[in-house]
Formats: sequence, structure tokens, C-alpha cells
Amino acid sequence: MAGVNTKKLRRSSSWTTTHFQSTGRNRWSVGCKLGLFLILMLPLTNALHGQRRPSSQMNQPDVRPRVIIISDIGNEPDDQMSFVRLLLYSNEFDIEGLIATTSTWQKSSVHPETMRALIQAYATVRPNLLLNAKGWPTADELAAHVFVGQSAYGLAATGLDKMSDGAKAIIRAGDRDDARPVWICLWGGANTLAEALIEVRATRSPSDLAKFIAKLRVSSISDQDDAGPWIRRTFPDLFYIVQPSAPDGGSSYYATWTGISGDVYYRNCMGADTSLVTNRWLDANIRSKGPLGKLYPRFAFIMEGDTPSFLGLIDNGLNSSRSPDWGGWGGRYVYRQPYGETHPIWTQGGDLFSRVTSQDSVVGVDGRTYTSDQATIWRWREAFQNDFAARMDWTIKDYAHSNHNPVIEINGADGTAPIVMEAEVGKPVRLDASKSHDPDGQSLQYSWFHYAEAGGTGTNLSSVTLTGNHRSVAIVTPTAVCHQPWMPNVIPCSGPGVAHIILAVTDNGSPPLTSYRRVILHVHASTSR
Repeated sequence: MAGVNTKKLRRSSSWTTTHFQSTGRNRWSVGCKLGLFLILMLPLTNALHGQRRPSSQMNQPDVRPRVIIISDIGNEPDDQMSFVRLLLYSNEFDIEGLIATTSTWQKSSVHPETMRALIQAYATVRPNLLLNAKGWPTADELAAHVFVGQSAYGLAATGLDKMSDGAKAIIRAGDRDDARPVWICLWGGANTLAEALIEVRATRSPSDLAKFIAKLRVSSISDQDDAGPWIRRTFPDLFYIVQPSAPDGGSSYYATWTGISGDVYYRNCMGADTSLVTNRWLDANIRSKGPLGKLYPRFAFIMEGDTPSFLGLIDNGLNSSRSPDWGGWGGRYVYRQPYGETHPIWTQGGDLFSRVTSQDSVVGVDGRTYTSDQATIWRWREAFQNDFAARMDWTIKDYAHSNHNPVIEINGADGTAPIVMEAEVGKPVRLDASKSHDPDGQSLQYSWFHYAEAGGTGTNLSSVTLTGNHRSVAIVTPTAVCHQPWMPNVIPCSGPGVAHIILAVTDNGSPPLTSYRRVILHVHASTSR
């Protein structure tokens, strides 16, 4: 449930002399104060700009994500809505736990029966899904992974003598001999996860606890009980994506995940296409299609507030699960220490001076540019909603009468993994996607863009120019290793930089479907003299 209430100072001596001569003594005093301010704040700026992400979070292999869902399903419609979408992407994941639990909105009951009813509906459409794609788990396999989590509220309900089946499932997943991390997607309270961690801490050596912690990746829809903050304080090495909050929903308005559909209720998605997240759109594209669509309820507050927790794990070519600051369907985050937290986590905010923040600047449907955390999700909305609608078609149509995603190839490299290239300022890089194709034989539209905000943790964000934006072949030319901060020439540019180029390829089917490919340029200063 998503919550109903929802580097040294560098100034030339010529600048100082000119400034003094032209402005007089009073303004010189102001200039000195400004200089002193910058000297004092630069250590903080540099610390934020140079913050290193944990090495264990990088270079994931290209494999199906292992996923555990912890949900307060049954409280209000949005968890059930997210569960339907999850089932339609279950061929993309290895689902190892579907855990019904509590939250601040549902403190004394759990509803695994709702999960099982939805899985039964999935069983009726799985044969048709198999006509369109491979890898769908059987309904029995999914049902065997439904567990009851902690049925009472918050951290007070946990303890060594209160282990739930859900907590045991988390421990089994973490102990499994599998190099892949386990993603814990928190749609409700976190006390079932806390139970598992309490048990492992009490029964294992510090080194074995550290190994267990290293296997987990938590993606949380805010904090919906007091267990999440406790977990982060107690287990500081745990990978955690969240906007810390009180569990009452009072700060949900600020959260990135509301970009999924918070347009009307939260009034925080200015620039987004509201028409794609209305009950009218959902009636036409989801609810009217087969037995699983019929179980997709009308929302009470917003559509699918919990979906962003797993949306970025889908193998669409954006690969944002490799590092949350890359950005993708589930939003974009930065690695920093929020106020009240004891250590850095993946979260919102950032350094406005260096312009490394969790916000994206995106052109909205009205042609104006909007900058917000929510934009890191709604910028992709047309694509992920069309993708959802097409998958719902798969439940009732065969392959010949359904649409399927384009296949992208860049510079001879196929697949969905990011393409990493070395680049030099002033030297063009040619990106050729002309061998991309559509499995249904449809025509393709190309859109290349510089995702200027992506990948800024622990490195410099570089500036580039891009030509051929809407052609199969594009030319990218780095123009600067470091983009300009708020005040030019104040922060020295040291070391290489990075620029993320995204290719979106869209077919002309119904609905039109989009695939992506990410090109990461490691940008170096020019070596020409």
C-alpha cells in the first residue's frame, strides 16, 4: 500500500581585481563574504559530488532478477492493482516470495487469500501468455511462494519467538546458493524483513550476517511502519532505496514513486499526461480484457502506488537496477545521507550547487519543461502504460494478433545490456542502430537523447551534443568533461566524466511499444594539442 493520506575554490586574480575596481568597497566586501561562503561550503559540495556508491551495487550480471514482494494487500485497491501488473511481468523475474503483511493502514490483519485468488485468475490466462513470450511460471509455482508475514504492526510485533513464514522465506532466499541479489520490494510495512534480519543476527557470526546482508536489495515505497528506519540504523550496509518518512503518509507527496500516477490526488505531477492513469483509460485497456483484467480494481486514491518498486527491474534496456542513479521506469535516486539517517542510502535530494540531484528536467505534454523527482517516473509513462496494455492483450490474443517489443542493435551489439564506450572531448562518437528490427514487421521510430542527470554518483556528469536524434544513426560529441555547476569555474573539474545516451525505439503497432538501449560514454579531456 502506497499510503492513502497519503573541489577547492578556483577564482583568478584578474576576476578579483576587476571586481574590486568596478564595484567599490561595499561590493568588494560582499564579494569577500561570498568568497568566504564558497570556501566554507566547498568541502560539503565536494563530499557530496565525490560520494562513492558501494562496489557491490555495480556491475550486476544480465540475469533475471530474484524478487520478493512484501505487501499489505487487502487494505485498499492499489496493492491488488500492482499485483496484477506484477503477474503480467512474472516471466521477467524469479519470484521467490509473495508475502502478505501489515502496515500503518492495516495493522492487525493480512490477506494472502487475495494473492491466491489473483494467481488463480493468472492460471486461466497463462496458456495464452505462453503464445506470446516464454518463461511464465506456473500458477502452482507462484502459489507455493505465497506466505503470511508478521500479522501484527511494526517493530513491537517482532522477536526471536515470533518468526513468521514470510520471514523464513526471506532467510531461505538469502541463503540460497545463487550469485544474484534478492530484491525485496516493500509495498507495506517492513517488520517481516526486520524479523528475518533479527533472526540472522542472533544466530550467525558477524561475517555470515554480512554475507546475508550483501545479498539483499530493498526497494521501499516510503516507510509504512517503524521497522524500516530501525533496519537502516541497525544494518547500515544494507542496500536500501527509500525516501525516509513518517509512516502516516503525510510526506508521500514528496516521494518519487508518486510519479506513477499522483497527478490528481497528490497534485505533484505537473507536465505529465494525466489521461493515461485514469479509470477511463484503465477500463478500456486493462479491465475489459479477460479474467485477469476483471480483477484489476478501480483505484481509490492513485493507480498502483507500489508498482515503482519493481518497475525498474523489468528488462526493457534501461537497466536501472544496476544503479539507482541511472534512472528508469521505477524512477531515479542518488546516493546520499538524508537528515535523520545515520549513513548514506539511495534516496532523493542532492547537491543543487553541483546540480547532481534526484530530479529530472522533462518536457511535459504542454511543451514546457518541468523539474521534479516525480518526473523521473512520469517521463516514461506512455511507454510503460502501453507496455502494460499490450501484455494484457497477450492474455486474450495469440501472437499474430498481438504487439511485441522492438529488438535493438547498436554498433553490432544486440541484447539489452548497456553499451560502454570511451570518448574524448571534441571527438564524435557514431552510434548505429540501423539493424534494429520489429518482430511483428512494423515500422520503427528512433529517439536518441542525452539523459543528462543519469549516473552522477561518484563521478562527473559530462556535456555532449547529439545529432540525428530521430534517425537510426546518431552522432554524439562530448563538449566538456564536467557540466557547469550553479556558479561556473568554482568547482574544479578533476578526472573523467560520464554521459548516458538513451535510444528509445517505438513501433507503430496497437498499442505502440517501446524498447530502450543505454549507451554510457566515459568522457576524457581532449588529448590534442
